[in-house]
Amino acid sequence: MNESEKNLYLEKYNDRTHVWGRIVCIVVLILLIGAPFLMGACLGAMPDLGAFGRGFLSVGLVWMVSSVAEYLIYTPMLGAGGGYLAFITGNLINMKIPCAVNARDIAGTKTGTAENEVISTLSIAASSLVTILVLAAGVVLLVPLQPILQDPALQPAFDNVVPALFGAMAYKYFRHNMKIALVPLVFMSLLFILVPALTSSTSFMIIPSGAIAIGISFWFFRRKANAADPH
Repeated sequence: MNESEKNLYLEKYNDRTHVWGRIVCIVVLILLIGAPFLMGACLGAMPDLGAFGRGFLSVGLVWMVSSVAEYLIYTPMLGAGGGYLAFITGNLINMKIPCAVNARDIAGTKTGTAENEVISTLSIAASSLVTILVLAAGVVLLVPLQPILQDPALQPAFDNVVPALFGAMAYKYFRHNMKIALVPLVFMSLLFILVPALTSSTSFMIIPSGAIAIGISFWFFRRKANAADPH
């Protein structure tokens, strides 16, 4: 396959991905929103639509900023196929993003390439299947394992699974870009220490921390460009 045929195939692949991705997103959205109303209609327990609308807006407006920020940040990392699959199946921060990033590093692909698109889609698909299997096993074993899972001695471990996961992953990248990572890392750590309530809004804090990292990276880029150009 020559370069022209490859580009044509990738273009058709992306077009089909967007078509199916949009269709499935619409179907999932209808199912997610329609399921409570369907159950309410069948059980005769429909909520007050006015109260529902007010509650939905109060929550939706708060999470709108986070949703837009996650879309702008994660979609370039995951590509079209991986992005649709990740946002449909959910659990991006805890599962999908670490899985895709790790798969990309193992395969040696770069963000924005066709190879990364394939690797990202396959890794997220595998992650979704594993999640389904683990959840199924958890449902079956929930009763037998309940005394162990509710043991107070294990609660600190469950509370720190996500920080441990991202701390281990973050170090891998921080040590290669310490000049860029140091300022947002110190700033956000101090902010969370001084304002503990922000720990429940980590999705929102991606925006300022990301902006700081981008600004520092751009400053180093301009400094390097000016040093290379004596004029």
